[in-house]
Amino acid sequence: MPISRAELRFLFDRGSGLLQRGLTSVRTRGVRASLQRAIAQLQPVPQAQLAQLYLPQASSTVPERVPTSARPLASIVVPVFNQIEHTLGCLRALAAHPPRAEIEIIVVDDGSSDGTAATLPAIGGLRYQARAGNGGFIAACNDGAALARGEFVVFLNNDTVPQPGWLDSLLDTFEQYPDTGLAGAQLVYPDGRLQEAGGIVFADGSGWNYGRFGAPDAPPHAFVREVDYCSGAALAIRRSLFTELGGFDVRYSPAYYEDTDLAFAVRDAGWKVRYQPAARVVHLEGITAGKDVRHGPKAYQVRNQAIFADKWAPALALQPAAGADADQASNHRCRHTVLVIDAFSPRPDRDSASLRLLNLMLMLREEGAHVVFVPADRGHAGDYTREMQQLGIEVWYRPFLQPLPTWLRKHGPRFDSVLVCRHYVMREALPLLRRHAPQARVILDTVDLHYLREQRGAELANDPARARAALRTRRSELDVIGRSDATFVVSEVERELLARELPDSRVEVLSNLHRMGGEGLPFEQRRDLMFVGGFRHPPNVDAACWFVDEVWPLLREQEPELQFHCIGGDVPPEVQALSTRPGVIVHGHVPDLTPLLAGARLTVAPLRYGAGVKGKVNQPMAHGQPVVATACAIEGMHLRPGVDVLVADDAAGFAAAVLRVYREHDLWQQLARNGRENIQRHFSLDAGRAVVRRALLGRG
Repeated sequence: MPISRAELRFLFDRGSGLLQRGLTSVRTRGVRASLQRAIAQLQPVPQAQLAQLYLPQASSTVPERVPTSARPLASIVVPVFNQIEHTLGCLRALAAHPPRAEIEIIVVDDGSSDGTAATLPAIGGLRYQARAGNGGFIAACNDGAALARGEFVVFLNNDTVPQPGWLDSLLDTFEQYPDTGLAGAQLVYPDGRLQEAGGIVFADGSGWNYGRFGAPDAPPHAFVREVDYCSGAALAIRRSLFTELGGFDVRYSPAYYEDTDLAFAVRDAGWKVRYQPAARVVHLEGITAGKDVRHGPKAYQVRNQAIFADKWAPALALQPAAGADADQASNHRCRHTVLVIDAFSPRPDRDSASLRLLNLMLMLREEGAHVVFVPADRGHAGDYTREMQQLGIEVWYRPFLQPLPTWLRKHGPRFDSVLVCRHYVMREALPLLRRHAPQARVILDTVDLHYLREQRGAELANDPARARAALRTRRSELDVIGRSDATFVVSEVERELLARELPDSRVEVLSNLHRMGGEGLPFEQRRDLMFVGGFRHPPNVDAACWFVDEVWPLLREQEPELQFHCIGGDVPPEVQALSTRPGVIVHGHVPDLTPLLAGARLTVAPLRYGAGVKGKVNQPMAHGQPVVATACAIEGMHLRPGVDVLVADDAAGFAAAVLRVYREHDLWQQLARNGRENIQRHFSLDAGRAVVRRALLGRG
């Protein structure tokens, strides 16, 4: 079949346009960066790494209704100019998967000449607004925002297919981060590749989309982050702020750079601009405006860059230089980049070490640092990983996380400091870090002194084999402490021990980190006892068994209705067997402890050996729940026996202490009040902030 003149013109325009954009890129970014971008565009993403998308079948079917509310939280503004098929596809997607949030959908028809005006008014629930003539994207968006009734205005292109859950995730960004002024969605191509994960703006006003043509779930693009701008194809902003800023600036009419300008205006007003990867939207880029910047609507992109550069010259002077590598400059708003490595991803609802580590990473984020987390097992931990990503932490995992030697060879130069948790992880990582991240300060977080815990367990069991194993652990642990730039321990007891063992090592105390909880029910409305501890940790198994075997019969004799709630994951047979005893309830893992912390009268911590600082003591105290413990359980915790906590090490004394707290209102009140004060003074995030600033961020 002979090729037509129109087809020849298309091929010529496409080829010459690509050549023109390529030459422009070489001039502004250099040959190497331009070549890398060209390779990224042409290189296929493995099928397994492509986004699994909801794409309605091509159809001209008109939805009968779309979601609507008289009191919407969000007003979705969809500007349209012709392209009725794409508009219907977008509306069908919104109707098929309505959000939890109350919404209204406003379609602003910017002078369409196809069937738009005849079709859309018949859709139930849709607010259709026809403009008198074609004024362009900016005019249509501003008109739609003026009609909006929601707290938030959400701008959504008609050439998009919003994915299930997109809007709720986008709006959740404002709740999770109250300083958010503007939030943008993750845009993907219909073939499942990433189109945009927010964008960066360079000093000359040019910009680039993070992650373009890559995998949508790749770690650098899968976490909430501050960005320079988000595409107007799918973004949300508080309606009051949009009005305060005067809407999209009409000097960019009819379109292009209005979204970048809005992001800079939002930041100038003291708010943050954030990208939300969980808000996924398919965008058929270029459907309306095309891609050729030499003529047609896209030509305004070149003109408007100059307008933007002139308007925001002082702010642009602080941006990365034109031609800088976008990925390397992606965290230019952060003052410090910290790599955190642990054996596995933290599970903060399962063990206190995980809660401490997560709170430490959040503290680093609050201090303006960019945090990168790498689990040595390279696994994706499901909701735990996704939670960290939503908290703004860059988390790596297979298949994107290569073996540590390979990964550090590429990423090592990024980091100002590195925190490695547990001596056996540091033993493997330290030589690699010295080679591939020589600029970084390397800190060991012991979590607790493993050899001390093992020594005490061996002594309690009178087991020579365990004693020999503890000695081997001691040699390994002290070796990596001696070779690290600094070491975190969780108590003064452990610091004093290391001062004797390794007097030349720098050791800092960074104890458990807790946020204060609610005080729960009053004394009269509470009942029963509880114990919390993950049972992969042998001291917790010993504690639960000893308490039920030796202490519990004495308590039930005095309080026959009393119940004991034994809580913790990975329950072994010997702990599960405790549930056969009268009044003992073995819960296993409980994701949310709040009801038990609010309703149980007290917590017991009957540890007979161990090391470190105990979250099972800290957590209930943070919620105003008194604790009865052994001396081992409160070691190094600044607690005063009889004032902040009751302490006993034998069965009869422990039972007597429990009964006193359980029965005496005034004593219960005293311990609850003093325990909370202890947490605030010694174990809150503020209590650990000075050490983190000094050791990890190099301040003070």
